[in-house]
Amino acid sequence: MFQLDFKDRRPLYEQIKEKMKLLIINGVLRANEKIPSVRELAQTLTINPNTIQKSYKDLETEGFIYSIRGKGNFVTPLDTMINQSRCDELMVEFEKIAAELMYLHVQKEQLMACIDTIFQKGETESND
Repeated sequence: MFQLDFKDRRPLYEQIKEKMKLLIINGVLRANEKIPSVRELAQTLTINPNTIQKSYKDLETEGFIYSIRGKGNFVTPLDTMINQSRCDELMVEFEKIAAELMYLHVQKEQLMACIDTIFQKGETESND
């Protein structure tokens, strides 16, 4: 499914969370699709199941997955994933990143082109 970088300074649970988010965002994992169980993923990655559990708990809190007792964890459909507080957090983070890029003398046109590319890519993927 994915590899962890044990040399990365970030904790393993954050790496797992980010990689799962990317799989969901990029459409590799689709709405209502079952994701590997904590035990399965822990065995595959050869790490402690508690690390996976923490990642899954964070993903559920952020609205990327939901769990059904006795059945497992599943990808949340996009229409029910709208989470205004998370959108607000990401906008604040985006503003910080944009401000830092401006400080580094990245031109507004370059930032706008980057955003346009991201939106075009997203529209192309949603039409597939």
